[in-house]
Amino acid sequence: MYYLILFLPLLSAVIAGLGGRFIGTKGAGIITTICIMITSLFSWIAFYEVGINMSPVYIPLWKWINVGTYLDMSLGLMYDSLTVTMLILVTTVSSLVHLYSISYMDGDPHLPRFMSYLSLFTFSMVMLVTADSYLLCVWGWESVGICSYLLINFWYTRIQANKSAIKAMVMNRVGDMTLFLGMFAIFVVFNTLDYSTIFSSTYKLSDYTIIFFNYEIHALTLISILLFLGAVGKSAQLGLHTWLPDAMEGPTPVSALIHAATMVTAGVFLLIRSSPIIEYAPKALVIITIVGTLTALFAASIGLVQNDIKKVIAYSTCSQLGYMVLACGLSNYNVALFHLFTHGFFKALLFLGAGSVIHAMGDEQDMRKLGGLIKRIPYTYSMMLIGSLSLMGFPFLAGFYSKDAILELAYGKYTIDGTFAHLLGTLAAGMTAYYSIRLIYMTFLSDTNGSQMNYKNSHESPWQMTLPLFILSIGSIFFGYIFKDAIIGIGSPFLGNAIFIKPNLNGGDVFIDAEHIDIFTKWIPVIISISGALLSLIIYHFNFVYNILVNIFITDNFINNFIRKVYTFLNNKWHIDQIYNNFIARPLLNFGHNTTYKTFDRGWIEIFGPFGISKSISYITKNFSALQSGFIYNYAFTIFLSVTLYITFINSNIDLSLSTYFINYLNLLLTLILIRFVFTFLPVNKSI
Repeated sequence: MYYLILFLPLLSAVIAGLGGRFIGTKGAGIITTICIMITSLFSWIAFYEVGINMSPVYIPLWKWINVGTYLDMSLGLMYDSLTVTMLILVTTVSSLVHLYSISYMDGDPHLPRFMSYLSLFTFSMVMLVTADSYLLCVWGWESVGICSYLLINFWYTRIQANKSAIKAMVMNRVGDMTLFLGMFAIFVVFNTLDYSTIFSSTYKLSDYTIIFFNYEIHALTLISILLFLGAVGKSAQLGLHTWLPDAMEGPTPVSALIHAATMVTAGVFLLIRSSPIIEYAPKALVIITIVGTLTALFAASIGLVQNDIKKVIAYSTCSQLGYMVLACGLSNYNVALFHLFTHGFFKALLFLGAGSVIHAMGDEQDMRKLGGLIKRIPYTYSMMLIGSLSLMGFPFLAGFYSKDAILELAYGKYTIDGTFAHLLGTLAAGMTAYYSIRLIYMTFLSDTNGSQMNYKNSHESPWQMTLPLFILSIGSIFFGYIFKDAIIGIGSPFLGNAIFIKPNLNGGDVFIDAEHIDIFTKWIPVIISISGALLSLIIYHFNFVYNILVNIFITDNFINNFIRKVYTFLNNKWHIDQIYNNFIARPLLNFGHNTTYKTFDRGWIEIFGPFGISKSISYITKNFSALQSGFIYNYAFTIFLSVTLYITFINSNIDLSLSTYFINYLNLLLTLILIRFVFTFLPVNKSI
């Protein structure tokens, strides 16, 4: 069973990819969906055996590189509570996306290729989370990156899809480079990449230092920062986040599977898995907290003004990943895992719901051209409402239990970074509620603004698309309550040794402190969220209240211009794309064209390279051939000059350390020259 969890998705990818022309589009959809559903069933069974019954499973696969006792690169599978929790999220969402795609992509002649890519991605993600070493983890890490490129660029005739896929690949390569450096540093310090060996010996090497760019640095801090930078690229944190919203150019099922529920969580999973290393790097923890907090606020602020329904949800994903990262920075890895788990279900629900809206409205994604759809697709409205309420942390839904737990633990940390995370995280929660209700209102509740033909032709999606929405809505409602005590309950043995949280040297326990904070502080995030939702309704529905606010507060030109600039600033995504283009991309392109291409490639390299050498040899041989004049006195003079130089050199007092070898080679050279000229004087028989 544990082998099949890994290899069934690979089998389905091979069947659909290589045999698609034989089994057809329907056959490819059915076979891949059945294989992934069986994988999901086995994952739930593994969750029961490993997680509930606390029976970890370790399966060796094969030895890849074995050099004595120094280098042992063995590959194997590790099923612990962290792995099986990730598995039920990945495989469940993947199986529902496969079923959803059969109807959503109906009519596309390349459906077998699409289903093959989805299955290959599922295999890669399963390999990533079940790996027992950083080596196999990176194999899965790189494989999901390739699948992301293929799926974003699935409609390869669209130039914007090409650009988005290349952008995603390049931005991820920047993060992957630091991940590889982190792996090299791990191997230098631990002489292995095996999880169990590394984590068991971390304590003994907690004070170990390493030379990095000629500086002596704390080894575990360096490793933690490098691994985190790798996670920044994959999980779209501030700085390397710009690829995620542009990746919405791919089909909507791709957005749900890769860019909402699974692939982008790989970075957070890496941080959780590496908790025994990161816990001994307090400076790295502060950096992780700050970056995660800023990402949560930054992405939420951009989501306030986006009009593309998929991009609103994409920036929401980026913001929620920031919450998970800041939880890791506060050493609350189990809470980060809990939010990752619940977020995967309600975010997949939102993306698939958005796909249902797009499907119903003739591929229209601009919320300004939608509206009034509650009468046409009420089922999709109810599903997206559940997902939006869970996202904003409405009481007693899945998002309420996980996101509020992060903010409570940040407050209960009683440190500067914890307070910083709590304040900005609470503000981001209000923004999340604002754009969540804004999406619901502009899409379903406002007056119809789109094409009359699209509105009249809109209808509910087929059962292959509506059934996954219903299943995901169950997870969005109940999974927070069901799994809370197991994953983040005080004293819960569920995660066991899968994560490591360093004991507080001051004798305090942040989980106990968070349980005993006052009730008002606990409800602040909920109050802020409800306030953000009400503000959204006031602005977009109660127009008379909005007009009063406009007449009172925006009559001043200064205030009006200020609000316009803030809106423009947010709508331009904090100008980060322009900063990259003007200060990084364009200078690099200019340098590549004017310097490396013109000066080096077509200049120095061609002069000293094959082109220059070939011209030089041609020129030299042409001049040497001119020496064959045919006159005896020229040849006699050349022989006389060569013999004179040779005798002069032999009788000279030049002291050479390698004179013997040098003279021998010179003798050979001059002998060949003499033989050549002697044969020049021999008569040639020209008779036939």
